Amino acid sequence: MTKNMTMGAAEWALLAALALLWSGSFFFAKIALAELPPITLVLARVGLAAAVLLVIAGLWRIEVPWSWGLIGQFLVMGALNNVVPFALIFWGQRTIDTGLAAILNATTPIFTFLLAHVLTRDERLTRNRAAGVLFGLLGVTVLIGPHALAGFDLAAVSQLAIIAAALSYGFAGIYGRRFRGLPPIVPAAGMLTASTVMILPVALLFDRPWTLHVGGDTWAALAGLALLSTALGYVVYFRILAAAGATNLLLVTLLIPVGALTLGAFALGERLAWNASAGMALIFVGLTAIDGRVWRSLRRISGGA
Repeated sequence: MTKNMTMGAAEWALLAALALLWSGSFFFAKIALAELPPITLVLARVGLAAAVLLVIAGLWRIEVPWSWGLIGQFLVMGALNNVVPFALIFWGQRTIDTGLAAILNATTPIFTFLLAHVLTRDERLTRNRAAGVLFGLLGVTVLIGPHALAGFDLAAVSQLAIIAAALSYGFAGIYGRRFRGLPPIVPAAGMLTASTVMILPVALLFDRPWTLHVGGDTWAALAGLALLSTALGYVVYFRILAAAGATNLLLVTLLIPVGALTLGAFALGERLAWNASAGMALIFVGLTAIDGRVWRSLRRISGGA
């Protein structure tokens, strides 16, 4: 089992910063998608972020131990953690709001624990986690809404695409365990570089990005998406992982939708429907049950009363 390390003031500050960086990715993507197709946006995000992280690794004198075996692992991780989920999320965001996309993306830990229960021996579902998974899946059902039963429209398919992205992130979380022995920036840079190599020919073939006309707002959104939400986000992510552990990192999934909803409401004029708010509440209950610390605190309080 993953060790549950303590969170000090510095770790909480980093967690809040990471939530802001990652919630901003939905906002930046929504702006960039006005002029860029999803595949080209994936290429820009991973390509720029890979270049930045490789430069940082060089400045920190951290060598990436390239080998055919490691390159193959980076390719698999890049597909599961970047290429597939980024493409699905960006495609879905063309139809649905940033806040709703962030809420659906917050189901990632639910799928991670389900997959870990099936695929690993050391991450079994406890009673709390099983209850959390059920609440989370119920929240997804409420989010998509009963209208989907009468026939899938584009909005429903877009929501399912982002849920599929969360499932891909879940597989990535399991597969990524094999990189534990490497300096954190190495798998991040290697994964993003491999993602760039995979997505480049697809973007060149289908999108012909050299024919696209991109304005200043899109370039600014690309900079925010690649440099802040991806490159800097990974550095902060691995810093928290080393200091506070993977279990504490789960808390960021509770904060990302809050930031995305705030940016969507004030900058883009988006508003949540009633079923989105209800689904978000159910998913949050599920995530707190999976995390467990809130329920343990309530039991201690009630036991001491």
